[in-house]
Amino acid sequence: MNNPISKINSHNEWDKLKEVVLGVASHTMATLTWNSPEPIPESIKSKAYLLAQEAYPKWLLDEVNEDLEDMAKTLKQFGVKVHRAKPHDLSTMFSSPFGWSSTGNDVYNIRDLHLIVGNNVLESSSPVKSRYFEATALYNVWYNQYFTSGFRWLVAPKPMLSGEVLTPYFRDEDERELTHEDMRYKELTDGRLEKLHKLSEKEILFEAANTVRMGKDLLYLISSSGNELGAKWLQSVLGNEYRVHTTRDIYRSSHIDSTVLCLKPGLVLLNSTRVNPKNCPKIFDKWDKIYFDDVAPFTQNEIDLQKNIRDKIHAELVSLGFETNLQSMGSPWVGMNVLSLDPKTVMIDERQTKLMKVLEGYGITNVPVRLRHPYTHGGGLHCATLDTVRDSKLEDYFN
Repeated sequence: MNNPISKINSHNEWDKLKEVVLGVASHTMATLTWNSPEPIPESIKSKAYLLAQEAYPKWLLDEVNEDLEDMAKTLKQFGVKVHRAKPHDLSTMFSSPFGWSSTGNDVYNIRDLHLIVGNNVLESSSPVKSRYFEATALYNVWYNQYFTSGFRWLVAPKPMLSGEVLTPYFRDEDERELTHEDMRYKELTDGRLEKLHKLSEKEILFEAANTVRMGKDLLYLISSSGNELGAKWLQSVLGNEYRVHTTRDIYRSSHIDSTVLCLKPGLVLLNSTRVNPKNCPKIFDKWDKIYFDDVAPFTQNEIDLQKNIRDKIHAELVSLGFETNLQSMGSPWVGMNVLSLDPKTVMIDERQTKLMKVLEGYGITNVPVRLRHPYTHGGGLHCATLDTVRDSKLEDYFN
């Protein structure tokens, strides 16, 4: 007997979760982006591929996949139907007519490029060249699970990504004046410092994870992964039924779900290294706020992997002429990156015991799961999942 076809329906971050898409880690390697119209010499290309695979050893991918499988089992125990992404061959080099070529990114952070707004599925236009075809990893889900029941499939214009897309905040890092957030970041990451960039406004550029959903209202972060044009496009396609609010003062880097997490109507979790009563988005004036930043630090295993393997491979690939994703690690505050199963229950990284205690004080039940490599893969539980069906309806929580 065939399973009944579901209808996409997700209006916020907290209503009872019914169906979700979960990322995958198999076949991941370092991204190789070549920012030149000139062909890559075969000797350089062969060496680069070996290095890119070495950056993601089999034991690492096995552990990430084990953790994802355990997440899937836990979700099913709560009655959630789990779909899995199906990536293409991420090692295949593709070319652009705008003077660059690249291999693919991983398909672990499945939420990054997909925004569900009611019965709408929106593919965003990432400023990262290696993510150009990443959204195709969910086509099996859209066609096989939801297409028959119908939904609005909206795709942002494909960007050209020519010229300087990301501009460094600081041309000379030695002249950078460290903020409280920078110092706290270094404490949690064994001395690393997040590289900050500004995004150009030449074309529509944004990743879906720049947005948090609250029924008729969406909060959009202007950042290195979402520009003003992206917010304007989002408002234009959603129409007058929705209100897209922008903020730029709470976080200088990318994605909003390690900074603002709406747990239920009237209650928001805020990263207190970035958000305070002075810069908190006005939309939350009447909501209760949980200010928190005391996340667990990077694990020693991830620090060792980064320092002993990935940083060295990154330097080698750069010397060969490639741009890679190896120098970046996820923010330590992805530890706040919870997935709500309902307004009283969240799935949470088992290492975040201090956050669990805080949430318990607000009547929220924690469901701990193991997540051994969130910083290496650049995302937490919310990043690695995409809720397609929640038991909810479109509501206005602010009027």
